[in-house]
Amino acid sequence: MDKLPTPTTLLEAVTYFSDPARADAYIVSRRWPNGVACPRPDCGSASVQAIKTRRIWRCKDCGRNFSAKTNSIFEHSPIPFTKWLPALWLLANTKNGTSSHELARALGVTQKTAWFMLHRVREAMKDEKPGMFEGEIEADETFVGGRRRATMRTELGHKKMKHGPFEGKTTVFGMVERGRPSRVKAMVVPNHKRSSLMPHIRANVLPGSAIYTDALRSYRTLPNEGYAHAFIDHMVTYCEGRVHTNSIENFWSCFKRTLHGTYIAPRAFHLDAYVDEQVFRFNAREDDDAGRFVSVLKNADGRRLTFEALRTANADLRIGQRGPIHRPRASQ
Repeated sequence: MDKLPTPTTLLEAVTYFSDPARADAYIVSRRWPNGVACPRPDCGSASVQAIKTRRIWRCKDCGRNFSAKTNSIFEHSPIPFTKWLPALWLLANTKNGTSSHELARALGVTQKTAWFMLHRVREAMKDEKPGMFEGEIEADETFVGGRRRATMRTELGHKKMKHGPFEGKTTVFGMVERGRPSRVKAMVVPNHKRSSLMPHIRANVLPGSAIYTDALRSYRTLPNEGYAHAFIDHMVTYCEGRVHTNSIENFWSCFKRTLHGTYIAPRAFHLDAYVDEQVFRFNAREDDDAGRFVSVLKNADGRRLTFEALRTANADLRIGQRGPIHRPRASQ
């Protein structure tokens, strides 16, 4: 089966995918370029029979029906591809993200539906490649959230709250592999202690690499782990030759502009999805709009996110963090 051409602009995409039959045919041509096969992981048979009146197929081996949405981020969604594909295009290419309210108005769906659609697309943006970083690496952590109030009003009066530069905030850890272009990996971590940061460094950076960090003491044991370590004290200067963290700071700037300008108040237990979204766009910045769209669509296959799983995700983070992350400050 030949792949259908991909639009090159948003205007072309909206026009091209406005026809339901053409949108379905595009998904089929991209998902099964060598012919339709059963998408279920326990089958995969190419012996299928088309039921054209319902736009589905029946697998002759396992006997089950399936559609182009089966075993993907689109599974069991009543939203047609005429709305799914423009939504995917928008999130893949809008530098500062797309809010659920904006998407709801653009597609004519409810805000709750748009919010769920965006989280499904973020599931396809996850970078699950096992590739390791090597060479020169910058590592840094940042804190997302507003300042905690000094006191909280309760039924018994005012209660003094713990306060400090990190209290009430969520820690995000990131690494940049220098190169042309540079690549980034980032994830939400419990805190900025050594026990939380070192496992991610060992899992993503090859021993022998040079790692540049700030003066946080959690990184001081990197030479014992087999890495060449140099750090910059930001109380003194921001660059000493090749020793700096400017690349990862650039990523934090892009990430926080997205939170500050578009999402405003993401929940702490969903923050990892917003991190994955920004990581994808940063790493695909050298590609064009159509290329980013195709990359996300390719990753949609084999990934599933139900509303119940999304609602109960990271239940341990929900305890004590039921409110939203407040609007972050411009500085780190």
